[in-house]
Amino acid sequence: MDIATWFDINNTLVNIPIGSGYALSWVEAFGTLAGLLCIWFASQEKTINYLFGLINVTLFAIIFYQIQLYGLLMLQLFFFAANVYGWYAWTRPQQETGELLKVRWLSTTKLGVTVVIAVAAILWLTPNIYPVFTALAQAAVDGINMLGGNLSMPQIEPNAFPFLDSVVTVLSVVAQILMTRKYVENWFLWVLINIISVGIYAAQGVYAMSIQYCILLFIAANGARQWMNTAKSNDSHPAGAKA
Repeated sequence: MDIATWFDINNTLVNIPIGSGYALSWVEAFGTLAGLLCIWFASQEKTINYLFGLINVTLFAIIFYQIQLYGLLMLQLFFFAANVYGWYAWTRPQQETGELLKVRWLSTTKLGVTVVIAVAAILWLTPNIYPVFTALAQAAVDGINMLGGNLSMPQIEPNAFPFLDSVVTVLSVVAQILMTRKYVENWFLWVLINIISVGIYAAQGVYAMSIQYCILLFIAANGARQWMNTAKSNDSHPAGAKA
């Protein structure tokens, strides 16, 4: 088996008796496992989550390209960089205090700014997601070819779920940034993202990912509970709440 064949979503690891049957590919299986380990270790505030995160986003980028979820494909490039930064941020002592980052809540001002930016980004991206990611896909192909590749531009189909894909894309970016800075609110966003993702992947026929996000939903809810308790012990409280 060559490398290209291993990454093909049609290269089946096992057939799962879901509905009329679902062929789980090797790349999807390993990507799913890495994703579960990543989010579990993150909920435990363990820095090793970023190692599994890097594996997860790399494999999922390959999958998303093949099933033409272009918003989520390009999102993986951001996730890769965010995982690298998060690994650095979680292990680097803060200049102000000399201590590592602590779990805490967003301030009222930061929360307001975050909400406004997220809503504005969703409203802009929804009608523009097809031309935006078509242009990004072309840029990626051109960049690889400049490095000696011999790729042709794939046939780009209109995004299957422009609004939901935009919501997931924007909120995932926001949630990942908040996680790298250890803000509790990231877990509430992941809960919402996971709920939407279950439906998207099921509709696309990628059932293993749909099941994965069901599991991630419960992990995210548990992560929120644990980080809320940790923030309280760090004397940090939700915006607007009395200490």
